[in-house]
Amino acid sequence: MPAEGAYLSVLRTATAGLAARLDFTLDEIEDLRIAVDEACGMLLGQAAPGANLECDFTLGPDRISIAVSARSLQPRPPSRDTFAWTVLSALAGSADAWVGPGDKVTVLLRKVRESSGSG
Repeated sequence: MPAEGAYLSVLRTATAGLAARLDFTLDEIEDLRIAVDEACGMLLGQAAPGANLECDFTLGPDRISIAVSARSLQPRPPSRDTFAWTVLSALAGSADAWVGPGDKVTVLLRKVRESSGSG
């Protein structure tokens, strides 16, 4: 989808729907929605004009991974020593970021369902 803020509601809704199917709690679902929004916000700030925002969901029995990517003219992963990154990591469970081929910046969020007992 276009790397524009107007489209973020689609990703938040998809995230919530998939997490609900995996029996995440309402609080966990809301945390994921906020985390996806924050990750996208980090990427939109440096997305190249006309770039797309790509989102890849990987589902497990008690976990979800969400990789959000956008092409950038001056690619750099989000700084990990900011308050925003600390909040993102806390909401998602764990977070990672990198620059890949094609000047694409990716933020990866991973969350394990608390009720699974897997930590």
